[in-house]
Formats: sequence, structure tokens, C-alpha cells
Amino acid sequence: MRLPLILTFLASPVFAENRIPSHCIALARGPELVVPAKFGEGLEKDHVMIRYIDHASFAIVADDGTVAVTDYTGYLGTADLVPDVVTMNNAHSTHWTADPDPRIEHVLSGWGTAEAPADHRLELGGMLVRNVTTDTRGPFGEGARADGNSIYIFEVGGLCIGHLGHLHQIPSDEQYATIGRLDVVMVPVDGGYTMRVEDMAGVVKRLRSSIVIPMHWFSQSSLEAFLAEMSGDFRIVETGLSEIDLALRDLPADPTVMVLEPAYID
Repeated sequence: MRLPLILTFLASPVFAENRIPSHCIALARGPELVVPAKFGEGLEKDHVMIRYIDHASFAIVADDGTVAVTDYTGYLGTADLVPDVVTMNNAHSTHWTADPDPRIEHVLSGWGTAEAPADHRLELGGMLVRNVTTDTRGPFGEGARADGNSIYIFEVGGLCIGHLGHLHQIPSDEQYATIGRLDVVMVPVDGGYTMRVEDMAGVVKRLRSSIVIPMHWFSQSSLEAFLAEMSGDFRIVETGLSEIDLALRDLPADPTVMVLEPAYID
């Protein structure tokens, strides 16, 4: 599968010694290649592997072997993988666990306390993990919970990778500014449990991501509805893969929805 690219970028933020800076405002053009990789093995320098595990869980792997898992539920598959960091949201049991593997050093909750919202900024060698909170509805759509969801951003390999979590609201201008321009975004496309397809598509378009990865669908029809909504502005690629290997220089020139197939790590 051959996708276009190269990038021009502007000023870079302060970053850890072992992490090249992400810019979150890249514009891509020119040709290159996006290819699958074996899980966590053989990643070239400044490449990132993204593996769709299940529902809203992804593994994000840096070239130095740092592994992050989103919306961690406690089960990744039969492989004895211990991520360096896991993130969780508590909308449903499919987004968190009360009993994470005790070997995981960093367990980040997307919801805060009565005193303060969740506020994470974690440097892990070649990866920075940070969050931006958004409000959620209560059970069955009733009530509201301030800062109940976290959008997690992973700055790794020069890429800005975002996971929208269980997003229930269109972000405010301030939230968009704090998120920044995402090169890659994982977006829930259920069409109702989070947001309407039209509203979610609007969020994705404003984020100006080069690659959009659908997640959190409960039927093929909800996925197809999202793809139909995005098809006028985004190229649609049904990869047939569970994982992809990306680099900053390999982002597509045209914004692209890349459909991954969930698969546990065995």
C-alpha cells in the first residue's frame, strides 16, 4: 500500500533528550511508504508502530521499545506483554480496569477527583504522554460529569498521536488549542454512545489529522456510516491489517482514514 508524503514543520517544543520533537502542525506532501511491522520488532529509528487491539485499545510502540496502551482493560491477549504506560477512561468497563497488572509502572486515569481533573504529562524516553480532559454524560445519557473523559496525546517519533477516548462533546476552542494539530487520531465511530457521526466527523476535520483510525464501533453499519461521512474529504483505505508502521516523513499528502482490524496480542 503506497501513500504520499514528506513534511514541513515549524517551531518545536521543549523535549526530552531521547525524544525527537513533535510539532502537531505538519503539512504533508511527496511520496513514501506506510507498511506493517511485526509487533514491536524491527522498528526503524523514528518510526512508530500502532496496533489495534480491541474496541478502544491500541498499543503505541516507539523505536526504543517504549509501549503505551490506550483504554486498558486488563487483557491484551495471551502474550505476556507489560506496557510501560497504560491509559484508561471510565465511561464503561471496556475502557478501564480496577485491577491493572501490578508490573505496569505507569497507570494513568482519565478522570480526576472532586478536587481536580486528571492532569498528566509523562516523559518516557522516546515518548511523551499528556492529556486534555472533556466532559461526559452520566449513565444512559443522564446528567453530566465535568472532565470525565481524557483525550490522550502521545508525542513520539516526531508524530502527534491522539486518542479521543469516550468523547461526548465537541471540544471548545481552548481544548482544540491544547490538543494541537494531531498527525494521527483514533476516533470513536459508534454514532451514539459517544457522539453523532456528523459531529464526530466535524471534530476530526477540525483536528486536521493526516491519518484517522476508526475505533469503538459496535457493528459494521456504524463503521460504514462514518466512512461514508468522511469519504468526501478523506481518502478511505481498508488495510485488512491490525497494525501499521509510521514515520513523520511517511504521512499521506491527502488526509486518509485507515481502517484497522482489531486483534489481540498473542
